[in-house]
Amino acid sequence: MAPAALLLPLLALLPPALGAAPPACGRHPARLWCRSPDVAAACQAPSPCAHPSHPAAAPVELSLFYESLCPACRRFLVQQLFTTWLLVPEALSITLVPYGNAQERNESGKWEFQCQHGPEECLGNMIETCLMQEAKDFSTYFPVIFCLESGSSVTETLEACLQVYAPQLDRGRIAACVQGDTGAALMHRNAQRTEALDPPHQYVPWVVVNGKHTDELQAQAEASLLGLICSLYQGEKPEACGSSGTSEAPPRCRR
Repeated sequence: MAPAALLLPLLALLPPALGAAPPACGRHPARLWCRSPDVAAACQAPSPCAHPSHPAAAPVELSLFYESLCPACRRFLVQQLFTTWLLVPEALSITLVPYGNAQERNESGKWEFQCQHGPEECLGNMIETCLMQEAKDFSTYFPVIFCLESGSSVTETLEACLQVYAPQLDRGRIAACVQGDTGAALMHRNAQRTEALDPPHQYVPWVVVNGKHTDELQAQAEASLLGLICSLYQGEKPEACGSSGTSEAPPRCRR
């Protein structure tokens, strides 16, 4: 995946509330302080957060349908989606659906799954799904998923990624979800959401923007997600929107 030289600048951009150190208010625009009560309090900004001067524009809604071991999915999540979220968090609302090109069947009342890249991918999908269920908060679980997807093994680095990005999460509860009926039920829900796509997905990563998928939106998201989000966001343009560019679209994992 992305080399260490690329990942280090991204990690430096992580919202300060995710780490153990106190927020560095000077490194983050004041408009972002209200996204976390802890950051708002540390930056002495509770009053503006409680009484915003004007309502913020609705963020662009993006749903990513993917599978944990698909190289194209990992590349898009690490190099496009995570980076864009770090740069323009106020402009983007993300939903992650790990399932992709998997298949499911009900055996004696229990759901079983077969994944495009084998059993390890099914495990990776389940780990990320249960992580989201346990963490609830997107700002807590997305950096962990970024860590999993950018490493050498999605299924063997959960402990290390949790220690860095979400040490407060209960590893035992995540493991119980993965190994039990809860995880299977959550994966079945992901399967239903994936199968309900209109138009049906033909490959992954499959990007839905503001409830729509078109070839044009997909191509724009893969070439420059930051540029796409900046063009669609109706609020005051974040500073990062002045630096968005394009790149060659990567290959995909077809059904």
